[in-house]
Amino acid sequence: MTTTSPRIPTVDLGPWLSGDPGARQAIAATVDEALQTAGFLLVTGHGVDPALRTGIRDAARAFFRLPAAAKEPYAVKVGGRGWLGPGAEANGYAEGTETPPDLKESWSFASEDPTGDPETDAEWFLPNVWPAEAPELHALVTEYLARMRTLSDQLLELLAAALGEPLDFFTRHTAHPTWGFNINWYPGTEVVGEPEPGQFRIGPHTDFGTVTVLDRQHGKGGLQVFTDEGGWEDAPHDPEAFTINIGDLMARWTGDRWRSGRHRVLPPPVDAPAEELMSLVYFYECDTRTLVESLPAPTGRVAYEPVDSHTYLRAKLDSISVS
Repeated sequence: MTTTSPRIPTVDLGPWLSGDPGARQAIAATVDEALQTAGFLLVTGHGVDPALRTGIRDAARAFFRLPAAAKEPYAVKVGGRGWLGPGAEANGYAEGTETPPDLKESWSFASEDPTGDPETDAEWFLPNVWPAEAPELHALVTEYLARMRTLSDQLLELLAAALGEPLDFFTRHTAHPTWGFNINWYPGTEVVGEPEPGQFRIGPHTDFGTVTVLDRQHGKGGLQVFTDEGGWEDAPHDPEAFTINIGDLMARWTGDRWRSGRHRVLPPPVDAPAEELMSLVYFYECDTRTLVESLPAPTGRVAYEPVDSHTYLRAKLDSISVS
């Protein structure tokens, strides 16, 4: 296990998955400290083939570079399944900041295996949409999603251990979870134009749910993380690693022992205006109707009122939609 920053460590999952109890305990302690400080960490040893991530980017880029008229039939709002075009989303709204819309486009997937409950399925488990113009995406994304589900449950077991709870403390609530997966395209100024004052590729915000698994590219107009100690800082990057952060629901679950990682993605840089980046973002949640209750002291520090996980998530998703 190595450390790229005192606040955002890199954790090798290999020893966690196959190591001795002492190694597992040390890793859990590192994770606990990181999530108290920044809400972020990097993980290696996850076993996800880099070629799979590259293939998804290549297929998605071919779609994103199409004329707007070809993409418009797939347009959806936040929380839908399809294309989120320019101006659809402003993540700063979630923390009450009236920013201009985010400078990005996304293709959005979400949970689709029905539960059998018509009301639940109509809101959270609808079929995904696949762009005919990028036929390679279907097989690539399907494989990637399976890997993300496995990895996310492994991470939730690690998080449970970091809290001193049974390994299934969180995964007992992921038998039929919801999830979201966004392919975020951040083109240069030749596509998005000159940024307005206070405009970002993604505005300052915290994620809403339990755990986020991010595969990102390094760039000048890339990810920044906020901490009380350092303010806004460029996030550490390792092309082999996934960037992991927790969201508001997980912070609430831990009674604010852990912080929901505040972050933003900078606009295209002035000295590299044509910079293009693409991120693969997997948001893993829990089963619908999960009651999230704060862990009591001494683990938890704030006793929040229990909330229904997906009532909470729906309100957060609605908050960032641009009318």
